[in-house]
Amino acid sequence: MTTTDDLPPYLLGFPGPLREQLVAAVLSGAKTTTTGLLPEYEAEGEPLRVAGERCLLLDSVERAVAVVEVTEVRVVRLADVDLRHALDEGEGYTSVAEWRASHERFWHSPPVREALGDPEYTVDDDTLVVAERFRVLSRLP
Repeated sequence: MTTTDDLPPYLLGFPGPLREQLVAAVLSGAKTTTTGLLPEYEAEGEPLRVAGERCLLLDSVERAVAVVEVTEVRVVRLADVDLRHALDEGEGYTSVAEWRASHERFWHSPPVREALGDPEYTVDDDTLVVAERFRVLSRLP
């Protein structure tokens, strides 16, 4: 039998205000997608999630706040991220261009470049990203 202790962590952004904003968006139901850089998964040796996988959504202090289920995982070119995915990120984007500009700022930030081991890392239309869709199965006390 699987308990929540057996579930892998589901982390959004870096700890701090951004993660708290993203977790709140998930808990409110506004955020049902997220996007990561495939090169970051590769640099960290982290396997991609698979549909049906259940995880613990963690806040900035690594407290489990919900159980989420991954419902879809796609690897796509950055240029191919669609409007539905961008809107479902739940961060108030109204266009793919707005979504992309925000994500590029994040992906070009020092913490991401450090995680990738490349202080000059930049994305372009052909950069592969991991587009995940998920749903909240239960909130935790």
